[in-house]
Amino acid sequence: MSAVEQPARPGFVIRGWHVLLGVVAFFAIVVSVDTTFAVIAVKTFPGQVSVTPYEDGLLYNRHIAQLEAQDRLGWRAAAAAEPGQVMIEFVGRDGRPVSGLAIGGRLERPATESGRIQLHFSEVSPGRYVAPTGRIDGAWDLTAEAGDRTGAIFRAERRLTWP
Repeated sequence: MSAVEQPARPGFVIRGWHVLLGVVAFFAIVVSVDTTFAVIAVKTFPGQVSVTPYEDGLLYNRHIAQLEAQDRLGWRAAAAAEPGQVMIEFVGRDGRPVSGLAIGGRLERPATESGRIQLHFSEVSPGRYVAPTGRIDGAWDLTAEAGDRTGAIFRAERRLTWP
């Protein structure tokens, strides 16, 4: 008997299922790495919005205390935009005008920090205070702080619009 020659075995050949397996493995690795990073990011987020949360909390507590003290005063303020000036009226808990206040304030544009106007109010009648603004138009945010001789402070914020 003669030896039958075996045909030479070819080397490795890439077939379709090899390519499919490679593509699936590639995307499985990408998805698993992305999922791992997303899970780590969510777990390690401290929820910290501010760099100084403790100090912000103290300021917030002071703000709450100031609002409570202001509420105990019983004053109410109404502000209006008049041509060339801002008018503020203060009335007490009993509805009578509050006179003799020292009031300062500022006007700021709602959408930008440019164009701030410092205001100095003067009393024109009991409980009625005005501050000149010059010729302005559009929307402005008013922040005013009024104080009396006893040291009581009242802060008011309003949005005013000039035609």
